[in-house]
Amino acid sequence: MFLRTFGWSFAITAIGLIAAGLLWGAQGFGIVLILSILEISLSFDNAVVNATVLKRMNPYWQKIFLTVGVLIAVFGMRLVFPLLVVGLTAKLSPATVVDLALHSDKVHNGHTYGQYLEAANPAIAAFGGVFLLMIFLDFIFDEKEHNWLGWLERPLEKVGKLDALSSVVALVALVLASRFFAGEHAETVLLAGVLGLITYLAVGGLSSIFESGLEEEAEREEEAEKSGKSVVQVAGKAAFFLFLYLEVLDASFSFDGVVGAFAVSNDIFQITLGLGIGAMYIRSLTVFLVRKGTLDDYVYLEHGAHYAIGALAVILLVGIKFHIPEIVTGLIGVAFIGLALGSSVLRNRRAPADDEDAGELVGSGQ
Repeated sequence: MFLRTFGWSFAITAIGLIAAGLLWGAQGFGIVLILSILEISLSFDNAVVNATVLKRMNPYWQKIFLTVGVLIAVFGMRLVFPLLVVGLTAKLSPATVVDLALHSDKVHNGHTYGQYLEAANPAIAAFGGVFLLMIFLDFIFDEKEHNWLGWLERPLEKVGKLDALSSVVALVALVLASRFFAGEHAETVLLAGVLGLITYLAVGGLSSIFESGLEEEAEREEEAEKSGKSVVQVAGKAAFFLFLYLEVLDASFSFDGVVGAFAVSNDIFQITLGLGIGAMYIRSLTVFLVRKGTLDDYVYLEHGAHYAIGALAVILLVGIKFHIPEIVTGLIGVAFIGLALGSSVLRNRRAPADDEDAGELVGSGQ
């Protein structure tokens, strides 16, 4: 299973690093390798959260996520999207943006492509920060089968029964960010943050509408198989919107990596190749977690990933004004995942003993 799931990632890594060495020499090889590791470290929590969504999709859509989704992630979010952001925020023509991207040292109105992308950071951070914050808030306010930090999660679950609380908290956080961190970009930050909230509500709402009828659709599918008819299209709509949700989620995670990558290299092709290799591993890891049933075995992993998402959301909003090194972001995510994994292992070790004690009580009639 491991080789089958990660085989394409290993192959792309080998081809990508060989290409980097041939095109840019030893220095280019090292830069692409560093960018790949950076992307993996920043997005490990992304894989865990992706897995919680992907496990609700059938094998066909899991393959779509691993194939078409990778193309969107690599070429769409790490190559085309930054070009669009620079063009829209700097009000440059597509030809000018592409020319600047292809010639990293070229200057237009006193700025390089990397500097234009850095200037667009307030809008990028506000959009991604609010989107990720909504994911964290919806998780922390929702009732869960297991609680990791019970002293914190149980009271928040009670408060979370209030309608639209997540949206209210996210909007308050956005207003505070625009007030204290945005400066002259306050209007841009507010607009981008609201768009992030709208995107989350729209994609999440549409997927929920179709998911609400999944059980009924499953019954229809069984009847259809007997009668020779198919209702895959109906079930496919639910999976399609879940797929869109995953792509937007991936985009939100990739923002800080794309902007931060320019601290390592100004060459857009080196950045795309390096981050693309990292994105392959994140997707392979997502599928591996689903097929291995890891989330069911280690019940607190999902909690750790969502806390890491909450931390990343705060980092993005604070990063509108203050630069926070990518290594800090990556270490925070890894720390939450590691702590959650350790807690899950301890819980699993205690579970057999608890079951044995319960059996003894039953057997003794107590």
